[in-house]
Amino acid sequence: MKIYGDSISGNCLKVKWVCDSLGLAYDWIETSVIAAETRTPEFLALNPAGQVPMVVLADGRPLAQSNAIILHLAEGSALIPADAYDRARMLEWMFWEQYSHEPYIAVARFQLAYLGKTQADLDPKVMPRGRAALQRMEDGLAGGGAFLVGEAVSLADVALVAYTRVAHEGQFNLADYPLVQAWVGRVEQALNIRD
Repeated sequence: MKIYGDSISGNCLKVKWVCDSLGLAYDWIETSVIAAETRTPEFLALNPAGQVPMVVLADGRPLAQSNAIILHLAEGSALIPADAYDRARMLEWMFWEQYSHEPYIAVARFQLAYLGKTQADLDPKVMPRGRAALQRMEDGLAGGGAFLVGEAVSLADVALVAYTRVAHEGQFNLADYPLVQAWVGRVEQALNIRD
Protein backbone atom coordinates (compact mmCIF):
# COMPACT_ATOMS: atom_id res chain seq x y z
CA MET A 1 0.00 0.00 0.00
CA LYS A 2 1.15 3.53 -0.75
CA ILE A 3 0.08 6.45 1.41
CA TYR A 4 0.41 9.90 -0.13
CA GLY A 5 0.47 12.19 2.87
CA ASP A 6 1.75 15.46 4.27
CA SER A 7 3.37 14.96 7.68
CA ILE A 8 1.98 18.26 8.98
CA SER A 9 -1.59 17.11 8.28
CA GLY A 10 -3.61 15.52 11.04
CA ASN A 11 -5.84 13.96 8.41
CA CYS A 12 -2.81 12.20 6.91
CA LEU A 13 -1.43 11.16 10.29
CA LYS A 14 -4.74 9.40 11.08
CA VAL A 15 -3.98 6.95 8.28
CA LYS A 16 -0.39 6.41 9.45
CA TRP A 17 -1.49 5.82 13.06
CA VAL A 18 -4.11 3.27 12.05
CA CYS A 19 -1.60 1.40 9.88
CA ASP A 20 1.00 1.46 12.64
CA SER A 21 -1.52 0.38 15.28
CA LEU A 22 -2.69 -2.55 13.16
CA GLY A 23 0.75 -3.51 11.85
CA LEU A 24 -0.15 -2.79 8.23
CA ALA A 25 2.75 -2.39 5.80
CA TYR A 26 2.89 0.80 3.72
CA ASP A 27 5.16 3.12 1.82
CA TRP A 28 4.76 6.74 2.90
CA ILE A 29 5.09 9.18 0.02
CA GLU A 30 5.56 12.67 1.44
CA THR A 31 3.29 14.99 -0.53
CA SER A 32 3.48 18.65 0.48
CA VAL A 33 0.31 20.70 0.31
CA ILE A 34 2.28 23.92 0.82
CA ALA A 35 4.54 23.08 -2.14
CA ALA A 36 1.41 22.31 -4.25
CA GLU A 37 2.46 18.69 -4.79
CA THR A 38 -1.22 17.73 -4.66
CA ARG A 39 -1.84 19.87 -7.75
CA THR A 40 0.51 18.11 -10.17
CA PRO A 41 -1.03 16.28 -13.13
CA GLU A 42 0.35 12.99 -11.76
CA PHE A 43 -1.30 13.46 -8.37
CA LEU A 44 -4.57 14.73 -9.83
CA ALA A 45 -4.74 11.59 -11.96
CA LEU A 46 -4.81 9.60 -8.71
CA ASN A 47 -7.12 11.94 -6.81
CA PRO A 48 -8.96 14.57 -8.87
CA ALA A 49 -9.89 16.36 -5.63
CA GLY A 50 -6.20 17.21 -5.18
CA GLN A 51 -6.15 16.31 -1.49
CA VAL A 52 -4.13 14.16 0.87
CA PRO A 53 -4.33 11.66 2.37
CA MET A 54 -4.65 9.41 -0.61
CA VAL A 55 -3.89 5.72 -0.58
CA VAL A 56 -3.31 3.24 -3.33
CA LEU A 57 -4.16 -0.16 -1.91
CA ALA A 58 -1.98 -3.18 -2.56
CA ASP A 59 -4.33 -4.26 -5.35
CA GLY A 60 -3.99 -0.86 -7.05
CA ARG A 61 -7.33 0.62 -6.06
CA PRO A 62 -7.19 4.27 -4.90
CA LEU A 63 -9.06 5.61 -1.87
CA ALA A 64 -9.25 9.18 -0.55
CA GLN A 65 -10.75 11.01 2.44
CA SER A 66 -9.09 10.27 5.77
CA ASN A 67 -12.08 8.86 7.61
CA ALA A 68 -13.08 6.63 4.69
CA ILE A 69 -9.50 5.34 4.51
CA ILE A 70 -9.20 4.54 8.20
CA LEU A 71 -12.62 2.89 8.23
CA HIS A 72 -11.55 0.64 5.35
CA LEU A 73 -8.17 -0.19 6.88
CA ALA A 74 -9.60 -0.96 10.33
CA GLU A 75 -12.40 -3.24 9.09
CA GLY A 76 -12.65 -6.23 11.43
CA SER A 77 -10.25 -4.76 14.02
CA ALA A 78 -10.81 -3.67 17.61
CA LEU A 79 -10.70 -0.01 16.43
CA ILE A 80 -14.29 -0.47 15.24
CA PRO A 81 -16.74 -1.44 18.00
CA ALA A 82 -18.51 -4.76 17.52
CA ASP A 83 -21.76 -3.41 18.98
CA ALA A 84 -23.93 -1.77 16.29
CA TYR A 85 -24.94 1.18 18.49
CA ASP A 86 -21.37 1.86 19.59
CA ARG A 87 -20.25 1.61 15.95
CA ALA A 88 -22.89 4.20 15.03
CA ARG A 89 -21.68 6.44 17.86
CA MET A 90 -18.13 6.11 16.52
CA LEU A 91 -19.36 7.20 13.08
CA GLU A 92 -21.35 10.04 14.65
CA TRP A 93 -18.11 11.45 16.13
CA MET A 94 -16.23 10.89 12.86
CA PHE A 95 -18.84 12.71 10.76
CA TRP A 96 -18.97 15.52 13.32
CA GLU A 97 -15.17 15.81 13.25
CA GLN A 98 -15.08 16.65 9.56
CA TYR A 99 -18.00 19.08 9.74
CA SER A 100 -17.71 20.81 13.12
CA HIS A 101 -14.16 20.30 14.40
CA GLU A 102 -11.60 20.09 11.58
CA PRO A 103 -12.88 23.21 9.72
CA TYR A 104 -12.08 25.32 12.79
CA ILE A 105 -9.31 23.64 14.81
CA ALA A 106 -7.27 22.56 11.76
CA VAL A 107 -7.92 25.74 9.78
CA ALA A 108 -6.81 27.98 12.66
CA ARG A 109 -3.68 25.86 13.11
CA PHE A 110 -2.77 25.88 9.41
CA GLN A 111 -3.35 29.58 8.91
CA LEU A 112 -1.68 30.72 12.12
CA ALA A 113 1.20 28.22 12.40
CA TYR A 114 1.98 27.54 8.74
CA LEU A 115 0.79 30.57 6.79
CA GLY A 116 1.87 33.13 9.40
CA LYS A 117 -1.50 34.82 9.70
CA THR A 118 -2.86 36.42 12.87
CA GLN A 119 -6.20 35.77 14.55
CA ALA A 120 -7.40 39.08 13.07
CA ASP A 121 -6.83 37.59 9.60
CA LEU A 122 -9.10 34.60 10.27
CA ASP A 123 -12.78 34.34 9.46
CA PRO A 124 -14.35 35.66 12.71
CA LYS A 125 -16.26 32.39 13.18
CA VAL A 126 -13.15 30.17 13.30
CA MET A 127 -11.99 30.73 16.90
CA PRO A 128 -15.42 30.69 18.62
CA ARG A 129 -16.48 27.60 16.67
CA GLY A 130 -13.17 25.91 17.47
CA ARG A 131 -13.71 26.58 21.17
CA ALA A 132 -17.29 25.28 20.84
CA ALA A 133 -15.95 22.08 19.25
CA LEU A 134 -13.51 21.56 22.11
CA GLN A 135 -16.32 22.19 24.60
CA ARG A 136 -18.49 19.61 22.79
CA MET A 137 -15.71 17.08 23.25
CA GLU A 138 -15.30 18.08 26.91
CA ASP A 139 -19.03 17.54 27.44
CA GLY A 140 -18.90 14.23 25.59
CA LEU A 141 -16.13 12.98 27.86
CA ALA A 142 -17.93 14.13 31.02
CA GLY A 143 -19.89 10.86 31.09
CA GLY A 144 -16.81 9.19 32.50
CA GLY A 145 -15.70 6.94 29.63
CA ALA A 146 -11.99 6.77 28.99
CA PHE A 147 -12.57 7.28 25.26
CA LEU A 148 -15.24 8.90 23.12
CA VAL A 149 -17.11 5.61 22.73
CA GLY A 150 -16.74 3.74 26.01
CA GLU A 151 -13.63 2.18 27.45
CA ALA A 152 -11.72 1.21 24.31
CA VAL A 153 -9.97 3.39 21.75
CA SER A 154 -11.85 3.54 18.44
CA LEU A 155 -11.64 5.33 15.12
CA ALA A 156 -13.62 8.17 16.73
CA ASP A 157 -10.60 8.84 18.95
CA VAL A 158 -8.17 8.52 16.04
CA ALA A 159 -10.20 10.98 13.97
CA LEU A 160 -10.48 13.57 16.71
CA VAL A 161 -7.07 13.34 18.33
CA ALA A 162 -5.32 14.24 15.07
CA TYR A 163 -5.96 17.97 15.29
CA THR A 164 -6.99 18.22 18.94
CA ARG A 165 -3.50 17.24 20.12
CA VAL A 166 -2.01 20.20 18.20
CA ALA A 167 -4.85 22.66 18.86
CA HIS A 168 -2.38 24.91 20.73
CA GLU A 169 -0.74 25.60 17.35
CA GLY A 170 -4.04 27.22 16.40
CA GLN A 171 -3.98 29.25 19.63
CA PHE A 172 -6.55 27.10 21.45
CA ASN A 173 -5.69 26.40 25.09
CA LEU A 174 -6.36 22.76 25.97
CA ALA A 175 -5.89 23.59 29.65
CA ASP A 176 -9.39 25.07 29.41
CA TYR A 177 -10.65 21.56 28.58
CA PRO A 178 -9.08 19.24 31.20
CA LEU A 179 -11.06 16.15 30.19
CA VAL A 180 -10.02 16.62 26.58
CA GLN A 181 -6.41 17.19 27.62
CA ALA A 182 -6.38 13.95 29.65
CA TRP A 183 -8.12 12.08 26.80
CA VAL A 184 -5.41 13.22 24.34
CA GLY A 185 -2.81 11.58 26.58
CA ARG A 186 -4.79 8.33 26.78
CA VAL A 187 -5.28 8.19 23.01
CA GLU A 188 -1.62 8.95 22.32
CA GLN A 189 -0.66 6.14 24.70
CA ALA A 190 -3.19 3.67 23.26
CA LEU A 191 -2.00 4.38 19.69
CA ASN A 192 1.68 4.71 20.66
CA ILE A 193 1.87 8.20 19.12
CA ARG A 194 5.28 9.69 19.75
CA ASP A 195 5.58 12.58 17.28
